[in-house]
Amino acid sequence: MTQKQRSLIGGISLLGIAGIICKVVGVLYRIPLAGSIGPAGMGIYQQVYPSYNLMLTIASAGIPVAISRTVASCLARNDARNARRVFRASAVMLTILGLIMFLIMLLFSRQFAAAAGTPESYLSFMSIAPSLFLVCAMSAFRGEMQGRRRMAPTAVSQLIEQVGKVFIALPLASYMYGTGTSFMDSCARGAAGALIGTSCAEACALLFMIATHCLSGRELNAVVQDETIPAESYKSICRNIIVIAIPISIGACIVPFANTIDSYMLVNIMKGYMPDSDALIRYGVYSGLVLPLINVPTALAMAMSINLVPTIATGVAVNDRSHVQRESATGLRFASLIGLPCSVGMSMLAEPILSVLYLGSGRYTPEQIHLGGELLTYSALTIILFTQVQATSGILQGLRKQRIPMYTLLVGVAMKIALNYTLVRIPNFDIHGAPLASLLCYTVSMVPNLYYVSKYSGLRLSAGELLLRPGLATAVMALAVWGMKRLLGFERLCRSLPMVLLVIALAAAVYLVAAALTHAIHREDVPARIRKIFRIP
Repeated sequence: MTQKQRSLIGGISLLGIAGIICKVVGVLYRIPLAGSIGPAGMGIYQQVYPSYNLMLTIASAGIPVAISRTVASCLARNDARNARRVFRASAVMLTILGLIMFLIMLLFSRQFAAAAGTPESYLSFMSIAPSLFLVCAMSAFRGEMQGRRRMAPTAVSQLIEQVGKVFIALPLASYMYGTGTSFMDSCARGAAGALIGTSCAEACALLFMIATHCLSGRELNAVVQDETIPAESYKSICRNIIVIAIPISIGACIVPFANTIDSYMLVNIMKGYMPDSDALIRYGVYSGLVLPLINVPTALAMAMSINLVPTIATGVAVNDRSHVQRESATGLRFASLIGLPCSVGMSMLAEPILSVLYLGSGRYTPEQIHLGGELLTYSALTIILFTQVQATSGILQGLRKQRIPMYTLLVGVAMKIALNYTLVRIPNFDIHGAPLASLLCYTVSMVPNLYYVSKYSGLRLSAGELLLRPGLATAVMALAVWGMKRLLGFERLCRSLPMVLLVIALAAAVYLVAAALTHAIHREDVPARIRKIFRIP
């Protein structure tokens, strides 16, 4: 493996850039999708994903992390033999779990649809069911590659998933929508068509990962095996994987579980004081327009968490405390560098972004876009909290303290559900209670996570590195955004995509310059090739 592949920053950059591209493609994909199936169709489409994500997380969230951590530890000790055995055992486990989840969703699709409050959505649950098997199988290959610090295959497979959606799911959604016999039937069929395309895209990504695994076997063969380390039995490996994976899976299930409850709770609560179609549309605006935009910058947080687990685990395996502290500090600092400007920038430009993306489709009214802008203004502030929660969770999992983020997130989600139930029941709050509940959830999770990272890594948290320097650079950026909004005019900005892109580009440039001047960005954070181009000493 090259030094670049071992580098935390290199890994974050590769997966992060791929993740952002995937999220941007996902958002852009939703624009024509929303135009094809409308807000009610998007509501059905989004109602399926919480249950799907929950089942997928139950089956596959913990085991890939356990594979990554265990393979990284094995290779740090020159034990390629057991690294191979870990992959084989885990691949069998994930394939079986994926098959079980596929059958559950397929056979109980009508029950899932009824629980969501939209019986017509059963076709969508059936359409997405194959993805449970395909993604579980693919997760074994991704976990093994990440343990070897090879992030490119995961990045490429993610791109294949998104590109496949564009070229397969969109035509299917449009075709299926036209086969409906009524408005709701058309919406349900259109959403189902999009989800069939998603399953096809996952199949293509799985084939790529299988091919990559077969072609990369020489790399492990090049590792000089330490013959003093005995081969572990598959039974012992499975037991170890399960011990590591269970708390990670439980912790990873908490947010999808909360989102699943949201998908059932929010619509049904709002139906108590507004027409059913209005409740579904408001949920569709929140889950179909707002949340996908929030997920664009959080792709970097996910990449960071994926990289931190094997990186920290390698330091723990060889008892290198300084390595653990250095990489932990880098991960937390990057969380602030990414999260703060994205939170503030997206919050300030919420309605203009939604207007230029969705208003032209003709499926959304100005009132619905305005509602989405209000929701995004508050929801965007969860980005900084989420990035820190992801970074601290990755560090704690690498430190073999995977139960801690599970417990802290469980408390946060319990408070989110309670606040959702309290606020959404109030007609004047309705769907606006959801982003406020999410802010509480991630705040409650973040604070104790930071404490335990400091306690178990020995790292002293720096207010200057984590808050003051990136905060000052973000404040300068916010002032620039405010000035550009005043100069261009809010109404004019909401009608021009080039202007919105220009404001975002200028805001990013201002932030990077301010971050460099305040030393929020360190010299080693900048890739050597870019330093050479811009002659950075």
